[in-house]
Amino acid sequence: MRFKDVFSIIGPSMVGPSSSHTAGAARIGLAARRLLGAMPESARVSFFGSFAATYQGHGTDTAVAGGLLGMRTDDPRLPDAVELAEEAGLDLTFREGKGLFPHPNTVRLDLQAADGRKLSLLGTSIGGGNVEIVEVNGFAVKFGCSCPALLVRHRDQPGVIAGLTAALEEAGLNIAGLSLSRMERQGEALAVVELDGEAPGKLLERVRRLPHVLGTDYVDLNGEEEEMADELSDAEGAQ
Repeated sequence: MRFKDVFSIIGPSMVGPSSSHTAGAARIGLAARRLLGAMPESARVSFFGSFAATYQGHGTDTAVAGGLLGMRTDDPRLPDAVELAEEAGLDLTFREGKGLFPHPNTVRLDLQAADGRKLSLLGTSIGGGNVEIVEVNGFAVKFGCSCPALLVRHRDQPGVIAGLTAALEEAGLNIAGLSLSRMERQGEALAVVELDGEAPGKLLERVRRLPHVLGTDYVDLNGEEEEMADELSDAEGAQ
């Protein structure tokens, strides 16, 4: 069996009980929160396979809720995340989804923020706290969350990827992984670029100005703590 490092076996620093059902679920929730770019006002969480069968006993529901609030896998507040989410005004719905998926630990998150922003994300927990995002807003993708990822929504036209890679080269960033998905030929497409380093703000702004680019999103689970997690800490301290 191949593995990247010892943490692939023993799992991450986490609040248990399971690296797959708890830590992985929290990371999927956190990835969705950061891609949405705002505190969700509502979240419909659909579990599939093993997640659907055991999500309450393994704390998968609380883990996803914690991730949506900006909590990391080792946050001691994770067991209380559902209650904290409700106190924060997040309308949470958990359900067992129907249908078959390639991986048994699969969850779909349908989020909406107060300003109208929406996100639909399908993620899988593949073991040891590692995850893969396999769908974003209807686009089939495949990327982990172990390194920063830049998502570029664009028109399916020649030169977009060349311009994107040129911008990354100028910023001194190497591409760790690249996946492309499109709804139809010459329609809307999504490029997901996994990076070896953190993307500076000026790079993101340059990419947004490239011809045919419709929008960008950026997720880095190793970056700064989310504002929502900080707000929860402040609220607890005031009590």
